[in-house]
Amino acid sequence: MKKLFASLGLMLALLSPGLTMAQDATAPVEEAAVVETMDAVAVEAPVVAEEAAPAEAAPAEETAAPVPDKGDTTWMMVSTIIVIMMTIPGLALFYGGLVRAKNMLSVLTQVMAIFCLISILWVVYGYSLAFGDGGGLNWMIGDLSKMFLAGITADSTAATFTDGVVIPEYIFVAFQLTFAAITVALITGALAERVKFSALLVFGVLWFTFSYLPITHMVWATGGYLFEAGDLDFAGGTVVHINSGIAALVGALVLGKRIGYGRDAMPPHSLPMTLIGASLLWVGWFGFNAGSNLEANGGTTLAFINTIMAPAAAGLAWMFTEWMLRGKPSMLGVASGAVAGLVAVTPAAGLVGPMGAIVLGAIAGVVCLWGVTGLKKALGYDDSLDVFGIHGIGGIIGAIGTGIFVSPALGGVGVDDYAMVGQVIIQAKGVLITILWSGVVSFVAFKLIDMTMGLRVSEEQEREGLDTASHGERAYNA
Repeated sequence: MKKLFASLGLMLALLSPGLTMAQDATAPVEEAAVVETMDAVAVEAPVVAEEAAPAEAAPAEETAAPVPDKGDTTWMMVSTIIVIMMTIPGLALFYGGLVRAKNMLSVLTQVMAIFCLISILWVVYGYSLAFGDGGGLNWMIGDLSKMFLAGITADSTAATFTDGVVIPEYIFVAFQLTFAAITVALITGALAERVKFSALLVFGVLWFTFSYLPITHMVWATGGYLFEAGDLDFAGGTVVHINSGIAALVGALVLGKRIGYGRDAMPPHSLPMTLIGASLLWVGWFGFNAGSNLEANGGTTLAFINTIMAPAAAGLAWMFTEWMLRGKPSMLGVASGAVAGLVAVTPAAGLVGPMGAIVLGAIAGVVCLWGVTGLKKALGYDDSLDVFGIHGIGGIIGAIGTGIFVSPALGGVGVDDYAMVGQVIIQAKGVLITILWSGVVSFVAFKLIDMTMGLRVSEEQEREGLDTASHGERAYNA
């Protein structure tokens, strides 16, 4: 038994070092694993830190330049096209139908030639002076840095009313070109049937340069006097309609009355032609008003619906007033009323609600009817196609009315720090400046031309008709 215990003791003695070595061997392996793991962390940690540090210290990437949206660009091209249609053939046919048959082609030629003339002048120096930075004179006029469209490429952009949204500058140039062209063309309606074609072209150059461009810059260009004063003119109530309306009134006064005016009957030779022209004007006006938002969004749709509601209300207001006063509603009355409503809503199109547009249109329909009848008769001037009565008076109604109906309480979009009385005063200032500026420039230009080359055709030519006397052709040969 003793031998057995002795043998077991000997075996334990021999095995115990092995067991101790096994435990000792295990411990270093675990320690090594921990050390290796810690070393790995220790080695990797600085690498991560080194990678993270530059990322935190790296400057933020520059914001990419805004890129024109294809939808906005397409909308602006469509708007430009239909404003061209609004002028030729829209305005041309509207005016052409209102004159006597012997002067039909003369009116069409005048509108077409002026559109061509102003298009060239616009890209030569007009755009630059209207929207350039004029330095010390920036309150009134731009500069010639973009004369001949210098520096403008297919990649150039123009800002819209939304931060970060742009359109190609070429389409902005083209869109504004159409405004300049139709504004000058509107004036021809007051001088129809008696003005020299050559004199009209010279007047167009002078008036465009010294009246249209400064008023455009003051109202629409950053830094312009009226723009900085907060004057609201969404699509041209002052720039286009009051500006041209005053020039038309001055021209009619300087040029004098047509032979037989007030004695001989001078009815429109083609009222269907006039209706076609008025309809084309209305369609083109969607580009005029809704296009002035410069992008395709909710604001564009507001201008769009207002371009339906205001002329509809004005057409009805003119028609019912005429019906009540004269016993019969006339087609010419409805068409003239619709144009008056379009004029009145132009400065307000994207700023007032549809109900405000209806009220503006209704007021314009009634007041403009008085303008082409009562006022015209009282003052005794011969504005052949009632340019002042519709565009001048309608533009004044729209410009002042914009200051009222832009109020959020009346459905308008509102403006910063809006106060109705204050805004109406600003609007009135814009109207007064435009009247005085256009009036003085127009009078000087007409007088200079009259003293040098003469404004009127001869009495013989006027009786013959300007189609043959000035252009050697007839609208109708039957």
